[in-house]
Amino acid sequence: MKTAIWLYLFLFLAVFDLHAQYPILTPFAISLGAAPTFIGWMMGIYSLTHLPGNLIAGTEIDKHGSRRYIVFSLVGAGIILLLQAHVHTPWQLLALRSISGFVLAFLSPACLALLAQLSTDPVKQGKYMSGHGVVHTLASVVSPAAGAVIVGAMGFSATFSSLGYLLILTGVIALLTMPRGLAPKPQPLTEPAKSGPAQANSAHSQADTSKVFLPVSWRYFMLPLVIACAQGILFFELPLRGGGDSSIMSTGLLFSIISIGALFTLSMLFLNRYSPKLRLVVGVLLMSLSFFVMAAIPQFSLTVVLFVLGMSKGIIFPAMATLFIHLSGGSKLGRIFSLQSIATSIGSFIGPITAGQLRLGVSPYFIAFILLMIGILLLPYYTSKPTASLSSSDAKSILG
Repeated sequence: MKTAIWLYLFLFLAVFDLHAQYPILTPFAISLGAAPTFIGWMMGIYSLTHLPGNLIAGTEIDKHGSRRYIVFSLVGAGIILLLQAHVHTPWQLLALRSISGFVLAFLSPACLALLAQLSTDPVKQGKYMSGHGVVHTLASVVSPAAGAVIVGAMGFSATFSSLGYLLILTGVIALLTMPRGLAPKPQPLTEPAKSGPAQANSAHSQADTSKVFLPVSWRYFMLPLVIACAQGILFFELPLRGGGDSSIMSTGLLFSIISIGALFTLSMLFLNRYSPKLRLVVGVLLMSLSFFVMAAIPQFSLTVVLFVLGMSKGIIFPAMATLFIHLSGGSKLGRIFSLQSIATSIGSFIGPITAGQLRLGVSPYFIAFILLMIGILLLPYYTSKPTASLSSSDAKSILG
């Protein structure tokens, strides 16, 4: 539990630092002379450079643990922000954002893998993931508005510098306090063999069990892809509403409203009792409905729609993490969360670029709605029956 508390603290500081940039980056790029299309590429390239980092993170986290990669991401991202405070052209900003994408690719899979390894009990794992979501959301509630306030008081350069120093300090604290080794691996789902032929049957059952969970179907990874694509469209469009004349403060407040909505559903701890797959479907449907309203009824209150969209995020992300843990059988968590991050990176790359290219011909929010509905349709709703080595309660918990 002590490790979880420290990890939550680091996550809070890191998320606060990174989300404070959301309402800032687009106005900063515009101040450097960047066009909306260029801004779309700038946001997309950040996610594209996540991919090599995600590919490296998958196997390395399983081999060496999460600590070194958490520290590397935090300190590296802080140094890049210090450099970002002194850029003078859009191309310099693009280059630094691309490097930042690679550096931060290790943070999410490392944190999620470490949290998942703190317990072998599925209920506790679900609580840890919900705690991750609560901390993430608490930080993202105040950070966009805080970033806007800091920019108003100190300017862009001083804001980036202060955020960079905060990330470096967080990385140093993580280096001194995080455990060096991995937590104990989850116990096998089957009962241990006792002797003779029973042992052979048990080994055979374990092999069959691994076939049930590994590899995880690619169709499950389509959901983080389309969700990230939809979020990328939202993060691109909100600062540009009204032709880009909206104030940084109003944009920051809108991002905070999304986080408040997410916090509202994350506080409903009873939701963890329901199947993660069911929660995913409900959350994605709610998110797709929000995008549809923004596209079809633009006069509807944006504050209400963004609050509902935030509620959907509070349902989706803990459920998605829990589902991947269950589907993997508790093994190779670094690889599983790395694949999830890869799917997220691809979606985050496609989203803002698509919005930047097509926003004059069709509402980007309608594109997000279509993509989310496709993701729901591709989700596997029927899975093969669990092997006899699994109890009915285990199978129900894992297969959702």
